Formats: sequence, C-alpha cells, structure tokens
Amino acid sequence: MIRALVLLMAFVMLLGLASCGAPSGNAQNNGAPEPEFVPGNHAETETCQDDQDDYATQLLATMTLREKVGQMFIIRPDQLVTSLPPASTHTSKASKVKTFTQEMQNTLKDYPAGGFIFFDKNIESKEQIMKFTAQAREVSKYLPFVAIDEEGGEVTRLAGSRSKGIYVKTYRSMGAIGKTGDPANALEAGQTIGKYLEEYGFNLDFAPVADINTNPRNVIIGDRAFGSDPQLAASMVCAFIDGLHESSVLSSVKHFPGHGDTTSDTHFGRVVVKKTWEQLKEAELIPFQASFDTTDFVMIAHINLPNATSDGLPASLSKELITDKLRGELGYKGLVITDSMAMEAITDQFTQEESAVLAVEAGVDVLLMPFDYTTSFDAIVAAVESGRIPESRIDESVLRILRAKSMIH
Repeated sequence: MIRALVLLMAFVMLLGLASCGAPSGNAQNNGAPEPEFVPGNHAETETCQDDQDDYATQLLATMTLREKVGQMFIIRPDQLVTSLPPASTHTSKASKVKTFTQEMQNTLKDYPAGGFIFFDKNIESKEQIMKFTAQAREVSKYLPFVAIDEEGGEVTRLAGSRSKGIYVKTYRSMGAIGKTGDPANALEAGQTIGKYLEEYGFNLDFAPVADINTNPRNVIIGDRAFGSDPQLAASMVCAFIDGLHESSVLSSVKHFPGHGDTTSDTHFGRVVVKKTWEQLKEAELIPFQASFDTTDFVMIAHINLPNATSDGLPASLSKELITDKLRGELGYKGLVITDSMAMEAITDQFTQEESAVLAVEAGVDVLLMPFDYTTSFDAIVAAVESGRIPESRIDESVLRILRAKSMIH
C-alpha cells in the first residue's frame, strides 16, 4: 500500500512537471531540439521549483531515519550479499551477482540504498542487464538512482561489452572529441550515450570528466578529459551534459576540484595537489563552474589540497572545500557525491565509520560505494542518534536527492 502511494505521488508529480517546459538557464543546446523538461538546471522556473520542493518535502515527511540515510548511498548490487567479504565486492573479478536474489532483497529492507552502480562484472548479456536494471526499480521502495560509468572511450561498461552481445556506438576518447574543437561533437556523444543508457534502464551516468589534462605524467585522467584548455573543456562538458539530458539521464561532473594535475591515483593511496585555491580557480575549476547550472551531481575527488584547504583532509571529506568553497563561495546548489569510498586514498587513512561520518559532516549528499556498506550505514545512523549529526543535516541532503529523482523515470 505504501509503495503504491509513493508511485502515485511520483506519477502526479511528473504530470505536473510535464507542463513546466525546459528549465530556464539551460546551457546552449547547439541547435538540438529541447526535451519537454531536463534534469539538472538549478536555475529553474519558480513554479517548477516549488512543485519539486512540495513533492520532496511531502515524501521526506513519510520516511524513517534509516530510509533517509539509505537515500545517501549508491552501492554495488554485490554489496547486498552479506556473505561476500567487502573486499571481494570491489574487485574486477567475475561476479555471480547478475540479478537481485531474495537474500539481497532482504538486506535491502534493512539497509535501503538510494541507488545502485553496475560494472562490467554485473553484465552477462543485453537481456540480462536490462532485466537487472528494471529489477533495481522493482525491489526499491523509492525510485533508485541506476548508475553506470559510461564516459565514452576507455572508461565504459556497455560500450566495452561487445563480447556479451551489446552493440552500441563506441568512441575513441573524449580527448579525441576535444581535439576537434567543436562542442557539437561532445553534444552528439552525450546524446548517443544518453539514448542507449535510457534504453538499458540507466538514469545516472558518472560523466563527463571535467578535469583538464594539464600534467603529461598523469596516470589516471589522460584522454578521459576533453583536453588541457579549460575554456574548451568547459564548452565540451556542458554540451555532453545537454546530450545526456535529452534522454533524461542525469550527469555527474568529476573529479572536483580537478584531478588533471596529478601523478598518482587515489585508487591506490594518498594523492596531493599543491596548487593554491586561486591557481585552481584560474584553470581546473573553470569547466566545473561552467557546468554548475546544468549538471545534477558534482563528484568530489579524494585528493589532498594542502595549499587550498587548511583541514588536512581529502577533498571528499573536507567541509572547508565542500560547504565553504563549493557551495558557499562558488554557489553550487546541486548534489554532491564522493568518488568511490572504497579507494585506498580513503581506506588507508580512515576507518569506515570515520570516513562516512566525516563525509556527511563535510556536506556530501551521496556516498558512493563505501568499502563496507552496512558498517558505513550504521555509523551515520548512530551519529544521528547520538546527536553528533543533526537529523536536519540528513534531511537537507535527502531533499536534494528526492528533487533530483522527481526529474527522472
């Protein structure tokens, strides 16, 4: 009965949104037809904004604390298999998790995640992954984020699955698109990727990369970025986002405040960027800032910034960076998500409990793939129950999450 009521409320809300038209402040669409409404755009018409706020506020009031905390996590489906050691869920080795078993659904009732991210090892065939993503919606009380890393180029999950019978357009790299100098090519990539992601049941793409590739010794970004020119990258990033939005696929620019001028990989340990905040604003931050009115998420890197922040914390756990600088100084109003919390830049320095609580205190809305989901979940619940984190802080993030979900299907 409750699930039926939630779905009815969502349906009524979507009917209301359909009459609102495309939100104002949208990045230039480069001649492509505008959709009826577009995700993102935090400079929306007041009527649409009020409708979303009313819907999100009403839904929030019906949720338990555990349901609200769960909305703040996007996890691997594998993490619902409690018999699997946490470390095994984060490897690229073959996974048996290609459907939501009853065991996984039981775990989800106790630890209700707000979304799921799918990887190569969760894909067996076109039919299987389409059923898997559909099932993610069916087993969730609230509409989940159904996410994937589909940047185009080296980092793809579907485009790299031809051996599994999945045939979609492939791209050499976003760097190659950047070299054309024409944002229309980035728009086309976003349109194409968005269209097939929607077909396969995804509503969130952890793309585009908004880093600028300024260090030739970089081992993690390279041609995943559109290039080394911040203004060119900005135009490409915004065009790619517009393309995704035509299929109502949400976007997430990454890896704020810029992973391009590094020589190490946060997957494997601590990474330091020595630039000052002013230096970052002159280059690395430009593509991110250009996207703020259109992107749905900003993904925060785990890099340390000793000359830009004073707290000594990775960017993803830094209130100084996220609340004071990103939201305060730069005025970003959308969703903030961490990079994977299972990366060694986090797990080598912090316990699961510490990193989860620090991320929420910093102003993060969504924690991506904690190393141990249930431990991280319980830590946030305990922090709220003890009074360390006010429940109003949780509500703030969940309102943003529910507003974003009201724009997708």
